[in-house]
Amino acid sequence: MNPLKRLAGQTAIYGISSIVGRVINFLLVPLYTRIFVPGEYGVVTEMYTYVAFLLIVLTYGMETAFFRFSESSPDKRSTIFSTSLLSVLSTSAVFILLVILFRHPLAEVMRYPDNVEYIVLLGMIVGLDALAAIPFARLRAENKPWRFALVKLAGIAINIGLVLVFLLLYPWLLRHGPEFMHPLVDLIYDPGIGVGYVFIANLVATVFTLLLLLPVMRSVRPVFDSVLWRKMLLYALPLLVAGLAGWVNEALDKLLLKYILPEDIAMAQVGIYGAVYKLSIMMTIFIQAFRFAAEPFFFSHAAREDSRELYAKVMNYFVMACLFIFLGIMLFMDVVKHFIGQAYHEGLPVVPVLLIANMFLGIYFNLSIWYKLTARTIFGAWFSVIGALITILLNIWWIPQFGYHGSAWATLVCYFTLALLSYLFGQRYYKIPYELRKIGVMLASALGVYFLSTFTAAISGLWMYLVHIGLLGVFAIIMLFAEPSLRAALRSRRP
Repeated sequence: MNPLKRLAGQTAIYGISSIVGRVINFLLVPLYTRIFVPGEYGVVTEMYTYVAFLLIVLTYGMETAFFRFSESSPDKRSTIFSTSLLSVLSTSAVFILLVILFRHPLAEVMRYPDNVEYIVLLGMIVGLDALAAIPFARLRAENKPWRFALVKLAGIAINIGLVLVFLLLYPWLLRHGPEFMHPLVDLIYDPGIGVGYVFIANLVATVFTLLLLLPVMRSVRPVFDSVLWRKMLLYALPLLVAGLAGWVNEALDKLLLKYILPEDIAMAQVGIYGAVYKLSIMMTIFIQAFRFAAEPFFFSHAAREDSRELYAKVMNYFVMACLFIFLGIMLFMDVVKHFIGQAYHEGLPVVPVLLIANMFLGIYFNLSIWYKLTARTIFGAWFSVIGALITILLNIWWIPQFGYHGSAWATLVCYFTLALLSYLFGQRYYKIPYELRKIGVMLASALGVYFLSTFTAAISGLWMYLVHIGLLGVFAIIMLFAEPSLRAALRSRRP
């Protein structure tokens, strides 16, 4: 099968679980904000910020190390998987044990002295999620995207189902259900737990997911190769640093907005920025789905004679797809903006900045394959640290002057710099013939089409949408001329 077609197909399949999970979580926000008071919903937001951070720490780059060593030593793939799994299992078990032992001091430090159970639930969720990462990585390495997606979707279904049961069904039964059911509901439901049910539902779903992954974990004999483990750890630890720095790039701007802006407007600015960030969700979903499919794809094709030309071609198609998403959102912003409330619409001008910023993050991921293939992952760590410093310095500089607009532009500058650094160093250590002129034409064309669309504000109703569809068609024609292989692929589909 054509490798590019296979990559596109697997990106779509991996995207199913990503899209469903993100969309459902997005749709749960109105539910949470109607059931919980702002302080309670703040607990959910804060706890899942910690989850993102701790998952990076507890997986410590072992997923990528598993891919790299599996492809370089296919005859030892079972030992590599077993060693990776036992490593993460050990560290996750120690982490969960420490959280349970020190739950009271941790609750005091985190300002939840009356809700120690939040800390324990958080620790178990993170530890078990980290463990699941390795069997999920094996499914990706073995090109089993459908099984990957089905297990992910099953976990999401359990999580959402339990949230609805705990937050809607049981309270409704207590208020409106038949009397004979009240003792049973009282036995299994405690309204005082409140927001804790969000974490309980997540924990049950995580355990269920691990049970579905059990056949993957039990399919190899448990072997721990200490020499191999040290090599994998040496390869993976720079990726841990890169992941932590990436977390800073992703999350720190929202925290800095809160603490740098005047207290009377800070939270409103954070709320508007967070809401408009949601409008870039299609770009982030596509990039996440692409990453799931691309990492094993890049490693598995590294031995091909034309691998570098193939990677360059992947970059062209990736940028093209991102620009179609950019225009699809921006040309139809009159429709897209209704996903958030009227009070947040003042933040819409930063949406194109955030979309392009996320595209450069995806480009950086494409470019980063050189240091993973050459085992120079220390470069990834340095790049990410530089990006984190840029994020911190520009936010501190620009937030007092421009508010969340400064944060959005800081994000763009950060991700563009990361892509530029990775390209420059990559051409020195692992030269890939990226077609920069072609990519520049694509980007300029998309920005030009978007600029033209701003002159259609006077057109209203159906005519404006028809004009914007026409502009999107113009961009598609430009892409056909820019990428001959795309024209050839379309001609081959003709009967």
